[in-house]
Amino acid sequence: MLKMNYIKSINTLTTVIFISFSVLCFGQNNKQFADSIRKTYNIPEISYAVIDSKKILEISALGFHSTELPDTATLNDRFHIGSNTKAMTAFIIAKYVEKGKLKWTTKFFDLFPEWKEKSKPEYANITLQDLLSHRAGIQPFQGEGDPQIPDFKGTNSEKRKQFGQFVLTLEPVKLDEQNPFIYSNAGYTLATLMVEKVTRKSWEQLVEKVFNKDLKLDVKFSWPENQKQKDTWGHSFENGKLIPVPSTVDYHLDFTEPAGDLNIKLQDYIKFIQLNLQGLNGENNYLKTDTYKFIHKGIENYSLGWFNIYENGQELSVHSGTGAFTYFTIVHIDRLKNKAYIIFTNSFNMETQQGVRLLMKKLKETSIH
Repeated sequence: MLKMNYIKSINTLTTVIFISFSVLCFGQNNKQFADSIRKTYNIPEISYAVIDSKKILEISALGFHSTELPDTATLNDRFHIGSNTKAMTAFIIAKYVEKGKLKWTTKFFDLFPEWKEKSKPEYANITLQDLLSHRAGIQPFQGEGDPQIPDFKGTNSEKRKQFGQFVLTLEPVKLDEQNPFIYSNAGYTLATLMVEKVTRKSWEQLVEKVFNKDLKLDVKFSWPENQKQKDTWGHSFENGKLIPVPSTVDYHLDFTEPAGDLNIKLQDYIKFIQLNLQGLNGENNYLKTDTYKFIHKGIENYSLGWFNIYENGQELSVHSGTGAFTYFTIVHIDRLKNKAYIIFTNSFNMETQQGVRLLMKKLKETSIH
């Protein structure tokens, strides 16, 4: 009996050692592959992680803060996450839906009835859910080709209100079978106006409360500060060359900040994604599990801050962000395997996107099941 137990213990220990060694080998191989991708595709810095709901399975930071600086990458580096901000704004709003301040079906003009007369009649029945899932027919406001925006004055919240009133006077975009949703940064401004109205707090104050005070994450606004301290520089692409962008450059998103203007460290972003993984796996945490399931897969194609993808037997929540075309960040949540794959970079062009696609494929292929 003792001998049998001894053999079982040896076998268990051998299995643990083998799995640990395999994870280490895969991790080292992925790190080498990621660095080769970084060099081949001229990406200044890549940070990436593979996680499940409880653990970090693999994490690394590679490269340099800028093409023109010797500062090496660290896991304390901050990245502008662009449109990955949408999931965080939807998360904030979800908390106040749970508190009963709003419903997903609350109509915009129930909160702003005085705006209705000057707005296009097609918007009469748009809801919070429509805005967050890009089904309200709101003009995209994604940069090139946007309508001319008046020069609004006041605080951020006041300018968002003026922008919202302006947006609702514009012709709606048409939804159809080929286009069941029209991706709109401006729609997220309108959704934010709704939560600002019922909480009497600005989006900036809500970010501070939910992410920094309640969840103890270190979330900041706009580009990472890279003048007073060493940190990442985003890189624009001009005349075939990456150009480092200092944080002092005058930059704003034309009042669509809730759609894409936060920066964060990879390790803090991991904590946010793990909350989502736990919720999708049936665990209540800051939000209830039913809320997470609705956020991620309550609506076809694009749910609330997440592309909702079913293909090749997979269930995925996916999003990317471009950081005003100076950063590129992407996250894939595998809802069936309870894993997530996160890649942060500090450049944006076709090369960056191709390199990130190859690294994402590699991370998924080598992930330990």
